[in-house]
Amino acid sequence: MRTAACLDRMAPYLFAQIDAKRDALRAQGADVISLGIGDPDTPTPPHIVEAMAAAIRKPENHRYPDYAGSLAYRTTCTDWMRSRFGVEVDPEREVLALIGSKEGIAHLHTAFVDPGDWVLAPSIGYPVYSGGATLQSANTFFMPMREEDGFLADFAQVPADVLAKAKIMFLGYPNNPTGACATEGYFDTAIAFCLEHDLLLAHDNAYCDICFDGYRAPSILERPRAKECCIEFFSLSKSYNMTGWRIAFCCGNEAAVQALGMVKNNLDSGQFAAVQDAAIAALSGDQQCVADLCALYRRRRDLVVEALRAIGLSCDAPRATIYVWAKVPAGETSESFATKLLVRAHVIVTPGSGYGPGGEGYVRISLTTPDDRLLEAVRRIKETMA
Repeated sequence: MRTAACLDRMAPYLFAQIDAKRDALRAQGADVISLGIGDPDTPTPPHIVEAMAAAIRKPENHRYPDYAGSLAYRTTCTDWMRSRFGVEVDPEREVLALIGSKEGIAHLHTAFVDPGDWVLAPSIGYPVYSGGATLQSANTFFMPMREEDGFLADFAQVPADVLAKAKIMFLGYPNNPTGACATEGYFDTAIAFCLEHDLLLAHDNAYCDICFDGYRAPSILERPRAKECCIEFFSLSKSYNMTGWRIAFCCGNEAAVQALGMVKNNLDSGQFAAVQDAAIAALSGDQQCVADLCALYRRRRDLVVEALRAIGLSCDAPRATIYVWAKVPAGETSESFATKLLVRAHVIVTPGSGYGPGGEGYVRISLTTPDDRLLEAVRRIKETMA
């Protein structure tokens, strides 16, 4: 049997590797603290669960769902975009339900990228930006990201020959894994760049609601001319503790949304209608649950940043996301430090190099772990460093 050649270029998925290492240690009886994956440790809010319980009993939800998502769900997404960002989108032509934003981002490559084409991805970012290109036998140019520039991807460094064959530029702010936030001016420059070079700008806004210290993350669609070239991805996973529910949506440029929809029409049958009904309850209901999550993660952020600095690890306090991005000690690489913590301390952190070439020299620490376990993890890290 012969697999597709593109799989030979595909590295094992980072988080699947982390899960395997965690499970192997736990099978040996080790007390493993995982700070690797951003999977909330608190449950989905009760009013969302109750909406799902009611929806799952409706016989009409037991049939195939609408391919693009129910009009009720897409209209709710439209209302949420208006109330949250002041952005107007057409629920019938400019909004598409997704089976998680990861699925939508991956399938966007199928809609736009041919073998030999290029996509532009941040040199520190969600692995699917480049993984989707690999699965299309396409190429990825990693736009440089530097701490001194606020981890804003430098698209001005893309070579002309790459630009000539580029189709999509991916950005994601607030950024996973660095926690960096983009300015309005940066978005405006990115939009102008993509219009000049006939690029689709795909903005991953999965962490827009997890913000601290008075910061309020924007939508790129708020910016002038954005809908001429932008598609934006939103997820309910982190805002509402719905990672396992696999529900999200994208919106923006009509041609991009419709092209992605055509791919999905042929490759999947849409998200279970009951999950969409639960998502309606999440987006249209009381948002105090989101505020409570932000307060929880802010407290954990402060706890972890203070503890890491106390043991000599350099890190900033992010204004958004559920992660802390920390420098590894001198003489270590991302991989060597993460491995040392795994083997000696039974603490899992994610090596920054797993997010692209610009992530070398850092590790990502997830805040989705109870406070006492976070402190225990830092204590073990300190012992390992000593």
